[in-house]
Amino acid sequence: MKPSPHPYSGPERPAPGLPALPGRRGFLGGLLATAALAAAGSALATPAHAAARPAPRATRPLLLGTYTSEAGGGTGIGTAAYDTATGAITPGPVITGVDNPSYLALHPSGSTVYAVAEQEAGAVTAVGLAPDGTYEVLGSRSTGGSGTTHLSVHPSGRWLLSADYGSGSVAVHPIAEDGSLGERTDLVTHSSPPPGPGQGGPHAHQIVTAPDGGHVLAVDLGTDTVYTYALDESAGTLAEVSRAALAPGSGPRHLAFHPGGRFAYLACELDNTLVVCAYDPATGALTPGRGQSTGTGSGTSYPAQPVVTGDGAYVYLANRGPNSLTRYAVEDDGATVRLLDTVPVGGDWPRQLALSPDSSLLFAANQRSSTVTVFGVGPDGSLTAAGDPFPAPVAVCVLPLP
Repeated sequence: MKPSPHPYSGPERPAPGLPALPGRRGFLGGLLATAALAAAGSALATPAHAAARPAPRATRPLLLGTYTSEAGGGTGIGTAAYDTATGAITPGPVITGVDNPSYLALHPSGSTVYAVAEQEAGAVTAVGLAPDGTYEVLGSRSTGGSGTTHLSVHPSGRWLLSADYGSGSVAVHPIAEDGSLGERTDLVTHSSPPPGPGQGGPHAHQIVTAPDGGHVLAVDLGTDTVYTYALDESAGTLAEVSRAALAPGSGPRHLAFHPGGRFAYLACELDNTLVVCAYDPATGALTPGRGQSTGTGSGTSYPAQPVVTGDGAYVYLANRGPNSLTRYAVEDDGATVRLLDTVPVGGDWPRQLALSPDSSLLFAANQRSSTVTVFGVGPDGSLTAAGDPFPAPVAVCVLPLP
């Protein structure tokens, strides 16, 4: 049985939510300040002869996406802080006034975070993050489609790109100097090729800019196609320049680029494979290779998302069903991957993965268990569970901030 196209039915087991903090209030600065105050208090209580004790470990902010319309779901974008050495997570308040923020993306400046509104009337929302640690919801804009499931910021910082699963469309919005969003400048619906077997229609699941910055790629699970567009950076419009056909019924979901920019790794949800794709920066053409095993065995498995370490040495893949993480070694400068092993994710239905900025920690958002699990990444790419699962209501996205 295929997973529900729109996971609006909510988790099987509700989890406790994080406390809400309505209005415009501090959150990132508050989290870090709390950690600093705790460290300072400890130092004040330390005898003078113990002054040489090592300094407290650093903490960094973490944002959490959820569904606000589901039983047991959250009430907005969750905030937390994580220990950069141990991966331990400390809960913070919630950014309210944001509906169904199931995917998050940070502006290159770090001053604004954007969230999808994954619902029938698809939308995207901007939230300003001030240097003093306060936040402000800057407003939402319609995508013109339904079931907005993914978004990303163009490297220029001037355009927000979004993908609508329900309508199989992708949209572009301009980003103002203050991080707020203008009216949509383009909307493209994937009308061809015909949907794959039993897939009902186009289902755009991801939109991302290639590392060269010259092309935008949209992954469509329903048409088994990855579309490449050129973005007109003056007008904010998309022009298709290439498309890559995947195996019928494979259901491509998410891809991640190798840092070298010439290869990408594509998770195919419906046939349980990982596909290495060659990418030509000159033309934007993506050329898929043969689907490779996820190492999950003969049971039902739905790969969700791949991530690549910053040095390009390892690829990790989240597997829903077996609830595992697959580890691949990257070889031939990114052209091939070699399956190494799988490890339990420690939660139920790992929807999304994220690496810390230095690739020393891997975070998994587990939708059905309402938890985030954290792993230390070893020099050989091995994964070691770091502490107990962190409770987060209907956790569908985790975003560690730099």
